[in-house]
Amino acid sequence: MVALQIRDVPDDVRRALSDRAAARGQSLQSYLLALVTAEARRSTNLAALERFADRQDGSQLSRAEAIEAADHARVEREAQRDEAANAP
Repeated sequence: MVALQIRDVPDDVRRALSDRAAARGQSLQSYLLALVTAEARRSTNLAALERFADRQDGSQLSRAEAIEAADHARVEREAQRDEAANAP
């Protein structure tokens, strides 16, 4: 592992970060490591999403249509489950 150093951090920024770390029961070091790690993961996830942005093999449903389709599928599953439970 490598060590990172940030210079010229204003006192109020350092104090705010220290307060947030303390509120979570963490050291400033562990709090900042968690922030940097989350940011690295987020940028990796965004890069993956961008690679698939132009693909046409996925769903072309709008958000509302996808919700409606999921609701319909849930109702059908529940009806099938109820039929199976009531079958002799």
